Amino acid sequence: MGEILGVLAAVLSSALGGTSIGATRYLVGDIDPLAIGSFRFGIGFLLLLPLTLLRGDRWPERGDWAAVVALGILFFALFPILFNASLIFTTAARGALALSTLPLLSLVIGAALGAEALTWRKSIGVVIATSGVAVALLFDLASAPSGAWRGDLLMMAAALCMALYGIWSKPLIRRSGPIAFTTTSMAAGAVCLILLSYVRGSFAPVAGFGTPQWLAAAYLGAFGAALTFYLWAFALERTTPTCVAISVTVNPITASLVGAWLLNEPLRWNLAVGIVAVFAGIWIATTSGRTQPASAPASDQA
Repeated sequence: MGEILGVLAAVLSSALGGTSIGATRYLVGDIDPLAIGSFRFGIGFLLLLPLTLLRGDRWPERGDWAAVVALGILFFALFPILFNASLIFTTAARGALALSTLPLLSLVIGAALGAEALTWRKSIGVVIATSGVAVALLFDLASAPSGAWRGDLLMMAAALCMALYGIWSKPLIRRSGPIAFTTTSMAAGAVCLILLSYVRGSFAPVAGFGTPQWLAAAYLGAFGAALTFYLWAFALERTTPTCVAISVTVNPITASLVGAWLLNEPLRWNLAVGIVAVFAGIWIATTSGRTQPASAPASDQA
């Protein structure tokens, strides 16, 4: 049951991440990626901190602080810089497909580092889910601006950061708690982004913000940071990095559905096929190992 809850939390986290792409695309024309990340994770930290204090959650151990801070900078500073910068050069569809390489990266790196076993079932599930993303974005992938490959590479680099975070943070989350760990690591990334934004003068355009820009920033902080990455840490505590990472294929599906709802974008047959393939791939990958004996170690049941 714990693993099922972890997978569901990861899927919900990725679904919220898909809605955050629209807010990011809206703000990227007004302020640079550093400032967007500062707002997103600064607001997210301010929302998570009182919750962590009220709950009395267990903070990371003193010996883990250096690793927690380093992972926070990797995931909550470097990742958003690469993610937001990629959307300057490429389309949302191509960026979503590039980010969907995350489960493949997590599977390969996790196996190389001995974090989880490389199985045929997981591999097939990852391939099917990623193919579902490509099918869902079939028509949108046809058009691309000049030099879009630069954005695609930046997004793949962002996916690499996310994969390493998922693999290296799992034992740290288990020794503390998902909310306290996320709060601490998010604080490290937010401080880094805010300092860089201040030095570069990235906050100057904020003076011209209207209500829509502030609402977009608030949404990114509350739902695109605090809730999204708490759920991500909650999932990592309960299941394997690959089973969490494969949920990112839900991200572009959600983004397409939101676009159809809010922007009256057309819904085509390929989106329905993509949705079926994505959830089939997630099911195949996350139900691996069910036939193992109940006495097997948890690490071997991934």
